[in-house]
Amino acid sequence: MEQVRAYDAIKASLESSLKLEDRLVVEAPLQININNQPYTVVMRTPGDDEYLIRGLLFAEDIFKKQFSFNLERVDDDHEYFNNILNVIISKDDLGKGYLNKRTLLSVSSCGICGKKEIEDLKVEGKALHNQISLSLVEIQAMFDIMIEQQNTFELTGGSHACAIFDKSKNIITLKEDIGRHNAVDKCIGHLLESNKLSEATIMLVSGRVSYEIVSKAFFAKTPIIVAVSACSSLAVDFAKEFGICLIGFTRQNKMTIYSNPQYIL
Repeated sequence: MEQVRAYDAIKASLESSLKLEDRLVVEAPLQININNQPYTVVMRTPGDDEYLIRGLLFAEDIFKKQFSFNLERVDDDHEYFNNILNVIISKDDLGKGYLNKRTLLSVSSCGICGKKEIEDLKVEGKALHNQISLSLVEIQAMFDIMIEQQNTFELTGGSHACAIFDKSKNIITLKEDIGRHNAVDKCIGHLLESNKLSEATIMLVSGRVSYEIVSKAFFAKTPIIVAVSACSSLAVDFAKEFGICLIGFTRQNKMTIYSNPQYIL
């Protein structure tokens, strides 16, 4: 599927202007149906849609079984809405999250759009217990690995990335998308499909961290989150409650640790 598209543009400064062809990351809607009923629309970068759906339904407590669901493409002639995927899940396998249906629009930058009630933000479960420690040098080395593999970002400068590493600091998945949450969902979905989610230990994200990214990491039992940019107040509150080490502003050998600093050397 097309992830990068070329557009004519003009690069201008006070001294000059130059007409050029610029490459932009593709943003397109994906409609997700569950048992032939519309569930939500996410704005994402095409590709790895099955992983995106698997990770999203896992985080939303809709489908957490070890086996895969059936997925079928629905034909649609609309120029943009030609990506409709229908998930077939037995009613007995649907989690309670299905009752808290999103509205039919979930934008790529907002983690709480479509939630019906404020109570839907609650996440229940025991706090995570981390077994490893990290140094700043190791964190920087992992970011270098992530950056090297961000092919879409290298071409466009317009995509986010999530990379997940195991306890030995080896990368086990990396996905890109125009939406931060989508990139996380794709990584989690990929690890679910490859039966490696239990190895997830360190999550790197290219942008800021909201409460929903923290909750996704919690569901995936990933105890360390490291972000390039800022963290929201709710993200820090959730990280403290969930036993997650949350780090932000990780740039040029500097970082800000917001919760559980005992894991950082």
